[in-house]
Amino acid sequence: MPVIIAVVVVAALLFLLVGLYNNMVGLRNRCDNAWQTIDTQLQRRSDLIPNLVETVKGYAAHESQTLEAVIQARNSYVSASTPEQAMDANNQITGALRQLFALSESYPELKANTNFQQLQTDLSDTEDKISYARMSFNDCVLNYNNAIQTFPGVLIAGICGFIAKKGFEVASEAERQAPKVSF
Repeated sequence: MPVIIAVVVVAALLFLLVGLYNNMVGLRNRCDNAWQTIDTQLQRRSDLIPNLVETVKGYAAHESQTLEAVIQARNSYVSASTPEQAMDANNQITGALRQLFALSESYPELKANTNFQQLQTDLSDTEDKISYARMSFNDCVLNYNNAIQTFPGVLIAGICGFIAKKGFEVASEAERQAPKVSF
């Protein structure tokens, strides 16, 4: 009888450990999937930027510093090799696009250009999708980190090599501010 009880206890513990491990793997995979969703939207935005810059060039050629900042930020994203680098590049792109759209306020002909309006709408839609994807990603990261940092998951996480993930965040206070438009 004691042997049967011991076998049942060991089986129950093994079942619990396997369940905890599978849960952590599932949460980690959800984080990876959520990041891929963000990456897809960031790539879409990156693909729209050259067309936007070309459209603006025709109207504001002497504003080369702003246009170069947008292109440089885009190139940082394209060359990013880790999610952290992509997050940093994304923050650069957001700031550069804010400057670009603030600049467009000074050029009524540009604002009236159908191509520019369509690109601005596409970028706005993409920004909304990026924002939603960031929230989803951060929720996945929170759930995953909670699973690997609370008991009993913390015991398995350390043994199996699960490490905490970093969520998406705004890099600086300056990026939280709306751009200033002056004429």
